[in-house]
Amino acid sequence: MRINSVRLLPWLVSVAVSCLTLPASANDLPAVNLGATSFLDGLPPAGSGWYAQQYFEYYTAGRINDNAGNGVPLPKQDIDIFAGITQLTYQSPLAFATAHPGLNLMLPWIASAHVDDGLGNAALSAQNGIGDLLIGPFIQFDPVMAANGPRFAQRVEFQFIVPTGAYDPRKAINPGSHFWSFNPYWAATVWLTPKWTVSWRLHYLWNATNHEPATALAPDVTSSQAGQAVHVNVAAEYEVRPGLRIGLNGYWLRQITDMKANGVDVPGTREAVWAIGPGAMYSFSQQDHVFFNSYFERDARNRPQGTRVVLRYVHHFN
Repeated sequence: MRINSVRLLPWLVSVAVSCLTLPASANDLPAVNLGATSFLDGLPPAGSGWYAQQYFEYYTAGRINDNAGNGVPLPKQDIDIFAGITQLTYQSPLAFATAHPGLNLMLPWIASAHVDDGLGNAALSAQNGIGDLLIGPFIQFDPVMAANGPRFAQRVEFQFIVPTGAYDPRKAINPGSHFWSFNPYWAATVWLTPKWTVSWRLHYLWNATNHEPATALAPDVTSSQAGQAVHVNVAAEYEVRPGLRIGLNGYWLRQITDMKANGVDVPGTREAVWAIGPGAMYSFSQQDHVFFNSYFERDARNRPQGTRVVLRYVHHFN
């Protein structure tokens, strides 16, 4: 899901919200992974084979910040979104040295998007529907082992965002972005002790040109290109008893180049946000796991600042 830039009175207001792994963005950033993944991210829980994962996310915000971090001049700034991602993963048992190839397929969707700008949704409007398909070939490395279990595990994925989702340039919130993106990442987990781990997933984002940009940009804008960005998920957890882990999780996003309109940089359009909150993971067995993560956003720039809750279920097929 994404949120287009919006022109309001004499101001150009950039707004964005994240839909799960995936957020959306005001300066045309596509939906990306902000907080969807967390604990033990560097290693699949049951080794090679097929995995199905289902994510559910609720995002709510009552504040939309401008480039200086101040609230935009809208009578209301209410956003409530319920969305999800359906994911299918295959990791091959074949190994090249210590590396296993695999493939991720992910399909996000918006079930409900409610916005209220206090102006009859003249500035904020939304549509539900299916989002952009994510295709990610990856390499999973065997964990580095110690006497008491694994010490370090990592994975590299080369993820592409394919513009297959619903998109309307007149809408502020869309399930799809209408342009291609490349969003590779490096995920890793370190076991500080057999029960205490730290994990991260570091992403880089590059976006192609949108030849049907948001109509709110300006009548003479015929193309736009979202800026490049870096974003990371981090998490630390402790196994309080067999099967139950609790900890802290967070994310950080920083857009590192300006968006372009008609090939020209538009200053003051870079997004930023960070968030932190509690989380938990419960393992019913080695094949079935459920994650619960919540996030409270801070220091947002050119996007909403709100609260995100993610529920994720993972199943490994024997």
